[in-house]
Amino acid sequence: MINKIKPWLSAFRLRTLPLSVSGIIIGSCFAYYNGKFDGLIMTFAMLLTIALQILSNLANDYGDGVKGTDNENRIGPERAIQSGAITPEEMFEGIKKNILVVIILTVGLIFTSFGSKYLLYALVFFLLAGFSVYAAINYTVGSSPYGYKGLGDVFVFIFFGIVSVVGSYFLYTKHIDHHVWLPAISLGLLSMGVLNLNNMRDIESDKLSGKETLAVKLGKEKAKAYQITLIVLAIIIAIVFSILYYSSLWNFLFYIAFIPLLIHLNKVRKATNPIDYDPQLKVLALTTFLFSLLLGVGYIL
Repeated sequence: MINKIKPWLSAFRLRTLPLSVSGIIIGSCFAYYNGKFDGLIMTFAMLLTIALQILSNLANDYGDGVKGTDNENRIGPERAIQSGAITPEEMFEGIKKNILVVIILTVGLIFTSFGSKYLLYALVFFLLAGFSVYAAINYTVGSSPYGYKGLGDVFVFIFFGIVSVVGSYFLYTKHIDHHVWLPAISLGLLSMGVLNLNNMRDIESDKLSGKETLAVKLGKEKAKAYQITLIVLAIIIAIVFSILYYSSLWNFLFYIAFIPLLIHLNKVRKATNPIDYDPQLKVLALTTFLFSLLLGVGYIL
C-alpha cells in the first residue's frame, strides 16, 4: 500500500489544485467585502472544489489510459495508468471513492450554506454538483467524451470561471451581484488558456490518437493565436473591472500578475515546438492563482 502512495499523489496532479480554488478565493473575498463571509462555507467550498478537481484528474487519467491516448508519443509527464503504476481497475475504484467524498462534501456545503431555509437553492446546488461530477468524468471517459470533440474549453470556462466565482459568492450572499461577473469571465479565460496550453503541448499525440481537442481542430498556428487572444482578453476585462469598480488603490494590486502573463505571451509567441509549452503550464496555472488571490485581497484591504 505504501508503494502506491506516490503514484496516487501523482495521479491527483497536485499542481492543478491551486488553479481549481482560484474562483473560490475571488468569490469568498467579495463576500467578505460585502460583510457576508463565513469561514465554514469557504472550508467546505475549497474541499469540494479540490475533490472535484482530483476526480477530474483521475477520470482523465482513466479515460486517456484505457483509450490509449496516453502513449509514448505524449510529451507531458507519464500518467499513472500509462506507466502501469496503477491499473485501470484500481483507478476506477479510486474514482468511485472520490465520488463518495464529493457527495459528502456537497451535503456538508449545502447544509452549511442553506440549512433548511433555502430548499430551492439547495436543490439547485445539488443539481449543479451532479452536473459538475458528470463534467469531471465525461471529459475523457465514455463512448462520447466531450474532451475528444473540442468542447473542453467551454466546460472549463463555465466551471472554473462562472460557476466557481459566481456560485461561491452566491453560497455566502444568497444572491448574485453584477460586480462578480467580470472577474469570473477573466478567470474563465485564463483557465481556458491553461487547458489550451496543455492541448497545444499534446497536439501531435492527440491527433494520432483521434482526440479532437480545439487545439487539434485549429492547428498549431491558430491555436497559438487563440492562446494569445485568451490571455489578452482576460487582462483587458480585468483592467476594465478595476476601473469600473474602483474603491481604493489596493484594487490594482492584481496588476502584479500581468508581469508573468506578459512574459508568458512572449514565450508562447516565440515557441516553435510543442515541448516548449510544457514549462509554461505551471507558470500560467500559478499566475492565474496569483491573479485571483491579489484581485480578491485587493478588495478587502
